[in-house]
Parts: sequence; structure tokens; C-alpha cells
Amino acid sequence: MIEEQVILVDPQGRELGVEEKMQAHRDGALHLAFSVLLYRDGGNEREFLMQQRALGKYHSGGLWTNTCCSHPRLGESMSQAGIRRLGEEMGIVGIHELSDVASFVYHAELDNDLVEHELDHVLVAEASDIAITANPEEVMAYRWWAQSELQAALVQEPECFTAWFPQVLALTLANA
Repeated sequence: MIEEQVILVDPQGRELGVEEKMQAHRDGALHLAFSVLLYRDGGNEREFLMQQRALGKYHSGGLWTNTCCSHPRLGESMSQAGIRRLGEEMGIVGIHELSDVASFVYHAELDNDLVEHELDHVLVAEASDIAITANPEEVMAYRWWAQSELQAALVQEPECFTAWFPQVLALTLANA
């Protein structure tokens, strides 16, 4: 198995090198990441494709989050990385471009003694007619979630969502 690496950056996004993914999450090293959020017109309001992370994930298992997320590889654009992960996590093909609408730095202490410290790029696309074949090692459930219901759930049950998702949704709504 190939060792996964993340790209270490400073808060302005300048590359500083690479580090093995799990070590970076143990150390809390700032690194590049992305969060993809697909949406569609639900008739009355926008709907977002959400996933519930598989229980076996290295952190945040069982929590609801955006369509997919991960880390770009060296030499890979954010859009290319997001499209790759849509296929790997959700089995979604046919998305050819993702809009990088915003980025933010966050720091969160997670389960399994891991730390997320990421410069996270928010990637969005409209996706009305897609086939989904979720990878069970990555995703335990998925659903299209109406914007008003999703916003209410974030207020009523914030513990059901990943640490980064509230900012991903807020930036998507502000910029998409």
C-alpha cells in the first residue's frame, strides 16, 4: 500500500513540504484539504448531498458531513482532487469541474487522539442527475438534505456533524 502524504502549508497556503497523513493528524500539522459539497434544485429550495462517514473511518466515524472530503496529492489541483474523491468515496462520475468558492483554516481535537488542522478549500458543483454508488469503507449512508432542514439539524444536533461541516455549509451558502 502506498503511504498517503499531505501537503504541509502555512496559513497563507504556501507549501512547506509533505508529511505522512496519519502523522500530520497526530501532530496537528497545518495541511491542505478540501471539502466537496454537491447541490441540486429541490423544487422549493436547494438540497445538498450529504454523507454519513463509515464507522471504520480513522476519525469522525458515524458523523454527517459534506459530499466528500480529503487531501490533494502533490501536483494535483483542488478540482482534480475533489473529482477523484467523488469517485473513490461516492462512486460519482461525470462531474468535470468543481468551483473553489472559499477556504478557511480550522483546528479541531478529534477522536482517536487525532487533530484536524487544515486549510480547507470548499469545492461546490450543481449535480442534478448523478448516479451514486457509495464505497462502504468510506460511507455508511447518504442523502439529499433540504437546506432549511440541514440548517435546523445543525442547530438542534450539532454533535451529529463533523467539526468542519458548519463552516463548509456557511461558506457555500455565502459564495455559491
